[in-house]
Amino acid sequence: MLIENVLELTSPENPLPLIFDSPHSGMIYPADFNYICDRDTLEKAEDKYVDDLFSEAPNHGACLLSAPFPRSYLDVNRARDDIDPELISRENLDNWAYPDCTPINPTNRSYAGIGLIRRLAKPGEPVYDHNLSPKDIKSRIDTYYTPYHNTLEKIIDGAHYNFGKVYHINCHSMPSATHSTGALGRINPYTAPDFVLGDRDGTTCDIDFTHALRDFIKSLGYKVAINNPYKGVELVKRYSAPAMGRHSIQIEICRSLYLNEDTYEKSKNYDKLKTDITKLITFTADYVQSNLTQLAAD
Repeated sequence: MLIENVLELTSPENPLPLIFDSPHSGMIYPADFNYICDRDTLEKAEDKYVDDLFSEAPNHGACLLSAPFPRSYLDVNRARDDIDPELISRENLDNWAYPDCTPINPTNRSYAGIGLIRRLAKPGEPVYDHNLSPKDIKSRIDTYYTPYHNTLEKIIDGAHYNFGKVYHINCHSMPSATHSTGALGRINPYTAPDFVLGDRDGTTCDIDFTHALRDFIKSLGYKVAINNPYKGVELVKRYSAPAMGRHSIQIEICRSLYLNEDTYEKSKNYDKLKTDITKLITFTADYVQSNLTQLAAD
């Protein structure tokens, strides 16, 4: 299924209850973005090529959902009301006419300029030279945010209904420890992980699944951390309920493994990493199938 410039969903004919989604790999910039900052800076916020790294997922029985639009325009991995008040004029803020009378509820991410809609391309560099109107914000939510979440919720609910279990892997990339941005920059580059798995401190996913993924990735020769420094945000939080068989986990891949972090061009290691990601997909599909077989036997 393709909704042009809004979402792309690829589903196998007989899907397992396994869903991968890549919400931050989009590179199609909407015509009404009207940013003033340097586009190269905005592109540094993208999880570039992550959708391609996981593109073999449907060939192994998994659904793959991705967002074609950039996260700097609208970030589906934020709460719907995580809206930065500094993006809105004082007049509109005082007379907020948000749909369904929902108030804005900014988190620390919005106050840092990286909420639902980005205010800062990087510290000290604004994305816009103007305020956004309630109409602007509503349009982005209705056109991009709501269809993405509705689609992900539908396929997760459908898989859970059909199988009694569902596994959701939320796919991202992260700056390396030697790069100037990102939480890994505070970590010793010699001990920094290549992958970070986030299950919000064990609250969004069965720990056996988290550890199985960790151990398999380590067997490929990579360093893996769990919940440090990335725990997972809205997409794993909203759709998880491990006690009910709904398991969501975030996976972060260090960008230096597959691209040049200055130019954002693919590195010579790209194909090797993609091959390893496909091995991870195969392992995950086998794990899910094994757990379904065990469930049926019980």
